[in-house]
Amino acid sequence: MSPTATSRNEWKTIRWRDVERRVFKLQTRIYQARQRGDVRTVHRLQRLLVRSWSAKCLAVRRVTQENRGKRTAGVDGVKSLTPPQRLELARTLHAPRRTRPTRRVWIPKPGTDEQRPLGIPTLADRAAQALLKAALEPEWEAVFERNSYGFRPGRSAHDAIEAIYTGVCHKPKFVLDADIAKCFDRIDHAALLAKLATSPGFRRAIRAWLKAGVMDGGELFPTDQGTPQGGVISPLLANVALHGLESTIVSAFPRWSPQDGKELWAPIVVRYADDFVVLHQDRTVIDVAKQRAAAWLAELGLELKPSKTRIAHTLREQDGEPAGFDFLGFRVRQFPVGKTHSGKKTRRTGAPATLLGFKTLIMPSKEARRRHGVAIKAIVRRDRPAPQAGLIHHLNPIIRGWSNYYATVTARQVFEKEDHLVYRKLRRWAQRRHDEKSTDWVVRKYWRLERGHWTFATTDGVTLACHANTLIRRHVKVRGEKSPYDGDWAYWATRLGRYPELPKQVASLLKRQGGRCTWCRRYFTAEDGWEIDHVIPRSRGGSDAIGNRQLLHGHCHDQKTAED
Repeated sequence: MSPTATSRNEWKTIRWRDVERRVFKLQTRIYQARQRGDVRTVHRLQRLLVRSWSAKCLAVRRVTQENRGKRTAGVDGVKSLTPPQRLELARTLHAPRRTRPTRRVWIPKPGTDEQRPLGIPTLADRAAQALLKAALEPEWEAVFERNSYGFRPGRSAHDAIEAIYTGVCHKPKFVLDADIAKCFDRIDHAALLAKLATSPGFRRAIRAWLKAGVMDGGELFPTDQGTPQGGVISPLLANVALHGLESTIVSAFPRWSPQDGKELWAPIVVRYADDFVVLHQDRTVIDVAKQRAAAWLAELGLELKPSKTRIAHTLREQDGEPAGFDFLGFRVRQFPVGKTHSGKKTRRTGAPATLLGFKTLIMPSKEARRRHGVAIKAIVRRDRPAPQAGLIHHLNPIIRGWSNYYATVTARQVFEKEDHLVYRKLRRWAQRRHDEKSTDWVVRKYWRLERGHWTFATTDGVTLACHANTLIRRHVKVRGEKSPYDGDWAYWATRLGRYPELPKQVASLLKRQGGRCTWCRRYFTAEDGWEIDHVIPRSRGGSDAIGNRQLLHGHCHDQKTAED
């Protein structure tokens, strides 16, 4: 057998279940040591993890196998690796002292004409970043603020929205809706490295990635500030840089009243990446919080973006600003209601109930609806000559993804309106294909009457998804300071099955499998890549029925397919 074949077999025979178990045990120990403040043990365990063969293999697998469909080359032009190359990369992987520059890629910003700069590292640098992230993330997950939700394992935008709802549902509040201007591009390197306070070897590697420069059009540009968007470790570094914003704002206000000793309501700060809101019933507190946040951000070389920073009120118009605010594509607003529609609240047992006088509603924002309509319109225009089944195939992922994202809020009426707008676009699409035919003829050709409703469907059963068919269900916010590194697999597997943006079939398979991969028997996590597999392959007569399907990790699917 040739050396190449030997290397290929060696990579494929790695027992990934044992590899993941060993890495997770070290990560759990790092998490627990940081919780009890034992920094010396944290650094010792991190060095042990980075030198671990299991952690190196796992880092290589995550950047070469689990990022399917997102393979982008760095400055070396390498997009993928063969099994022998993966094995060799794992053998030589370490925290580098020097690194190659990133490759500049520009992508459009949603809803604007601006473009967002990405810095794509080489595959080797991505693997090294994944290795150091595996060591650093458990340490910081133990200390991150509880209302920080962006780019963290097990937390999502829906958790941030639920935190906002909890903060305003019992009392109208003023809100500071703030956005940090070019956060990823302007973070001060010295301030970030000082806040990391990590071991010298890790510090040198991270500094090398920050200072690597960027290649744009064959020209090298220096990077004196910011973290490159596109790097594996960049989201973690951004969260580390912004760690402390919540406590800085809250600590500016006394907890107890100096006059009567009563407990005061502290402002509520909810942050998702570089967007954050501050909620409080007193306008003066919001003004002070804005000044405090601006001064704290200035120490990191950052500032609030004036065009996207505003002070509003959840119930009333304030200084010309309409009631409510937008956050993460949602519109949060309160509406005055009569006593027959007003919710009640009771602070303690035996206390008389009081009428709220308002109702808190969270809905898809107008801007989010506009962007969704533009996306659907672009697909319909692009697919003018396409068959009906092809158009449905392209529209369904957009409709289902958007509907699942907003399925946790008050969106039933919005979904019905979106379905009507989609119908009008599709009717125009159909009429252009048959100019000489009447509207009734066109509708009968492309729409089918099913269970009392007209649906855009082909004669062989290919049906367009409807927004209104999405089930509205309340999202349960992540509990307190829970983290995937605390070892409570049952809790996290249960939450994963209820994730709002999870496709219905995947959620059903997760529930049936108890949150585990049927091949390796390991629990799925939010960062895992999973694929739907046929238990009996279709080539051997297997059906497409749900009973013949299972959910596997991407690498487990590769192994099963090879055996099949």
